[in-house]
Amino acid sequence: MRIVQKFGGTSVADIERIQAVAQRVKAEVDAGHQVAVVVSAMAGVTNQLIEYCGAASPMHDAREYDAVVSTGEQVTSGLLAMVLQSLGVQARSWLGWQIPINTDSVHGKARILSIDTNELISRLEDGQVAVVPGFQGLGEDNRITTLGRGGSDTTAVALAAALNADRCDIYTDVEGVYTTDPRIVPSARKLDKITYEEMLEMASLGARVLQTRSVELAMNHHVRLQVLSSFSTAPGTLVCDEDEIVEKEIVSGIAYSRDEAKLTLVGVEDRPGMAALIFGSLADASINVDMIVQNVSEDGSTDVTFTVGRADVDRAKQVVESDDAIVCREIRTDGQVVKVSVIGVGMRSHVGVAKTMFKALADKGINIEVISTSEIKVSVLISEEYAELALRSLHTAFGLDSE
Repeated sequence: MRIVQKFGGTSVADIERIQAVAQRVKAEVDAGHQVAVVVSAMAGVTNQLIEYCGAASPMHDAREYDAVVSTGEQVTSGLLAMVLQSLGVQARSWLGWQIPINTDSVHGKARILSIDTNELISRLEDGQVAVVPGFQGLGEDNRITTLGRGGSDTTAVALAAALNADRCDIYTDVEGVYTTDPRIVPSARKLDKITYEEMLEMASLGARVLQTRSVELAMNHHVRLQVLSSFSTAPGTLVCDEDEIVEKEIVSGIAYSRDEAKLTLVGVEDRPGMAALIFGSLADASINVDMIVQNVSEDGSTDVTFTVGRADVDRAKQVVESDDAIVCREIRTDGQVVKVSVIGVGMRSHVGVAKTMFKALADKGINIEVISTSEIKVSVLISEEYAELALRSLHTAFGLDSE
């Protein structure tokens, strides 16, 4: 069996933890598996490197920024290779440019284009463990690139796809994927399996177990992912194709995102093309819009409400105000909101999910401000003060509480 193991920053935070990681790698080697390991920088190191870049030059060259911040993973990969060798395991580190992991040249948030695995596969078949720094690659300009924060997950999944690995194990500081945030809902259950689509929705809605781009990559290439804890021997959660899950729950989880802000344009002229003007201007400013609702008034005007990331709310308001073609009486903003979402592939074949959700919230006196739906998700925007109550109520309403 060929396995890719990925260890995050908290898993390799110091030499003692790197030694513990090496024991996990050795166990897979001793079981007769071919193993490639992807590592993050030691906890806190990347943030420190970013601070150095800012202190050196606030308007720094993005190419030099990548050269600096990519060194965190380079250090970890070398240290892990050393520890594995001390345990009698054949191992060597491979930097992104040595494999190479080819990316585009968008420094700071590059995308992987291809991975040349010929030499890597040859070494794996000879019993050598490949230790690969995550987050980095080689751009079209022959410079080191980085993949953006959380990019080590993407490296691991892309490498697993290129190696045609049987499984990609993502080791983190949690034991798997839960039905909701166990810090808020103590009765949350760890899921044995979850589909790519459900995991993608949960990751995009604030569940920080896996990076969104890595889940999308795994889904596109059918890479079986397993989320495990570096600090426990408990079984994790398998992220897989829908057909691997025999009994599909109607609802698999409740996700939430506090990174939301609401804007309402009051008294917009109700005529064709206004929505295109509003959201075209926001798109030109690279502001991502999520939920949208429009209400037409009897006086011939309309109110348009939409959500953006909380960090973009002031800029979004400024974009609308500065566009003379967009005329409205007033722009209202509200940063004290949260998006709560019910997710499950079982929704495709069952009705009544929205009814159950809305009734559970109504019973607790929670007002819904905006609603959006997809094939496997129902999301609502509510006041931030009710976030925890909503999560607990919905978790119980959909029978997700642990016994």
